[in-house]
Amino acid sequence: MGESIEMLQELAMLYGVQLILALAIFIVGKWVVKRIASIVQRILAKNNVDPAIEHFVSSLVSWTLLFFVVIASLGQLGIQTASFVAILGAAGLAVGLALQGSLANFAAGVLILIFRPFKVGDFIEVAGVSGVVQKIQIFTTELHSPDNKKIIVPNGGVISGNITNYSANETRRVDMVFGIGYSDDIDAAKAVLQSVVASEPRVLGEPAPTIAVVELADSSVNLVCRPWVNTADYWDVYFNITEAAKKALDAQGISIPFPQRDIHIHNADLPSPSAVSI
Repeated sequence: MGESIEMLQELAMLYGVQLILALAIFIVGKWVVKRIASIVQRILAKNNVDPAIEHFVSSLVSWTLLFFVVIASLGQLGIQTASFVAILGAAGLAVGLALQGSLANFAAGVLILIFRPFKVGDFIEVAGVSGVVQKIQIFTTELHSPDNKKIIVPNGGVISGNITNYSANETRRVDMVFGIGYSDDIDAAKAVLQSVVASEPRVLGEPAPTIAVVELADSSVNLVCRPWVNTADYWDVYFNITEAAKKALDAQGISIPFPQRDIHIHNADLPSPSAVSI
C-alpha cells in the first residue's frame, strides 16, 4: 500500500508540474489571444473598416492563434504534436474535399475583405441581382433589394462575375432619352429640356448637362438628356425630370410620337369582287 502511494506521489510530481505548466500556457495564451484580437478590432475600427469585416477579421485571428495555443499546451503534456497536426491535416483535407464549394465561398469572402469592392450600405449588382449590402459574412453576402427582399448570394458567385457598385462614386450621370416627332422643332425641344434641367436644384453645374440629338429613329428624333447629380439623388432627379419634361413638351406643343409604320401600295392588281369565288 505504501509503495502504491509513493508511486502516485512520484507520478503527481512528474506529471503534475507538466499539467500545471500546460494549463498555465493555455490560460495565459488564451488571454494573450483575446488581447491581440481586441487590438486588431480596435485598429480596424479606428480605420473606419466596415463592422462586418471588423468582426470577421478579429474572429479569424482569434481562432487561428487559439489553435497554436492548444498545440503548445498539448506539447507541454508530452503529446507528440507533430503526429497530432498530421492527423488534423489529413482530417482537414478530407473535410476540404467534401466541402469544396463552401471553401471556395470562404476564400471568396477573404478576397472580398482584402480588395473591398463594396462595403455595407453600398447599392451593388452582382450575380444577376441587385440591392443594398447588409452583411458580408464568411460564406455569403446579404443584400436587401429595392422592394425589401432579402437576397443571400454565395461569395463565390460574387467574386466569379462582374460587380457593379453604384455607390462607389459621389456623383452619377442620369441618362434619359426623349423622342420628338420629325415635324417638331429640334431647337425648341432642346430649349425645353434645358429649361427643365436648369429648374432642378439637385442637378450639378459641373460637369455641365448634355442635351443633344442622339438618334434618328424609325418613328422619332431621339434627344439625349444627361445631367450629373449626387449619387443619393439619382432616382429622385430621374423621376422628376422625366415627369417635368413630358409636361413641358406638351405645353409647347411638341409631340412624343408612338411607334408607327407607313404602308404604301403601288399598282396593286386586285381582282374584282365578282371574280372572287367563295
